[in-house]
Amino acid sequence: MIEPNASLYDRIGGREPLLKLLRHFYADVRQHQEIAPIFAANIEDWPAHLEKIADFWSGMTGGPRLYAGGMPWKHVPLKLEERHFAAWLELWRRNCRNHVGGAEAEELIVLAEGVGQRLRQILAMHGGADAR
Repeated sequence: MIEPNASLYDRIGGREPLLKLLRHFYADVRQHQEIAPIFAANIEDWPAHLEKIADFWSGMTGGPRLYAGGMPWKHVPLKLEERHFAAWLELWRRNCRNHVGGAEAEELIVLAEGVGQRLRQILAMHGGADAR
């Protein structure tokens, strides 16, 4: 039984279930007509990228804080537009609900929406194309 005050990381089962979610999510991302080209042009080593993203989400969900990569700044040169954010979030919502489910999926979605909003703000201040 999981403690009622357990972190989201613990409630989803830790790193392995998180990596499983990310593998499914990024498989969809890599096939999406709006955002696949951005990822294809910028990610060369997908296994390493998934590990780095798992480090990011580990910390975001209350697990080990392993990510130290300055995530927002890596996105500034990509010239992301609102349509890119919308596509990314739609795929995230679908994958969270399909592969995590329940309240934990909804918490992951809220976290991603917050990350997206902060990223939009940073891009708007630092040269994102259509960030709002």
